[in-house]
Amino acid sequence: MIDWNKIDTVMLDMDGTLLDLNFDNHFWKEFVPLKYAQQQGLSLAESKRQLIPRFKSMEGKLEWYCLDYWSDALQLDIAGLKAEIAGLITVLPHVTDFLEKTRSSSRALFLVTNAHRGGLDIKMAKTCLHVFFDAIICSHELGAAKEQPGFWALLQQQQAFDKQRTLLVDDNLAVLESARRFGIAHVVAVAKPDSQLPKREINGFPAIEDFRELMGGL
Repeated sequence: MIDWNKIDTVMLDMDGTLLDLNFDNHFWKEFVPLKYAQQQGLSLAESKRQLIPRFKSMEGKLEWYCLDYWSDALQLDIAGLKAEIAGLITVLPHVTDFLEKTRSSSRALFLVTNAHRGGLDIKMAKTCLHVFFDAIICSHELGAAKEQPGFWALLQQQQAFDKQRTLLVDDNLAVLESARRFGIAHVVAVAKPDSQLPKREINGFPAIEDFRELMGGL
C-alpha cells in the first residue's frame, strides 16, 4: 500500500488511529450524559436528548475537542471524568509494533491530534506511547483543528516536513481531506477505529483495518 522509499515523515492521529475510539464513544455518548443527568436531575434519555445535538453542532471545531470548553458549558470536570474511567483506554492492535518499526527506520514520527492536552496527558500516562514520537502536536496549541484549512500550514511552520514525502494516518475523513487539499501526498484512513463497531466502508481514501497492512517494506 505504501512505498516506504517515498516517505520521510509519518504523522499519526491518536483517538481512533492509535487508541481504541470505544473509550471516547463511551465517554461522550454514555458517561458524560449520565453525569450530566445526575447533576441536572434528568433522566438519562432526556440528558442525551439535550446533549447530543449540542455535541453535533460543535463537530469539526476546535471547541469540540476542548475539555475546558465542555467543562464550562456543562459545569462538569471533564478531565476528571476522563481520568475516572481511564482504565478503559486501550491501544489498537499492532499499533506498538508499527511504532517500534517506524522508530527504528529513522523516519520522523509525529503524533498530530485534536485532543486537548488534558486528555492527551491522561492517555499517554496510561499507554506510554509518547516515548515513540519526535514531537506531539495538539491542535489547540496551534489555534486550529485539523479539519480547518489553516492547520497544516501552521504545523509546517512549527515542524518542517516535505508534503510530498509525508504519510498521514487518521480515522477522520474530514481531516484526511483537509490534509490532502494542503498537499500531503500520502493519506490513509483507519476503517475500524472502534473495536466494538463493525469495519467502516471508506470511499475516496486508501484504508486499513489495522497497522499490519502498512508494515510491508517498512
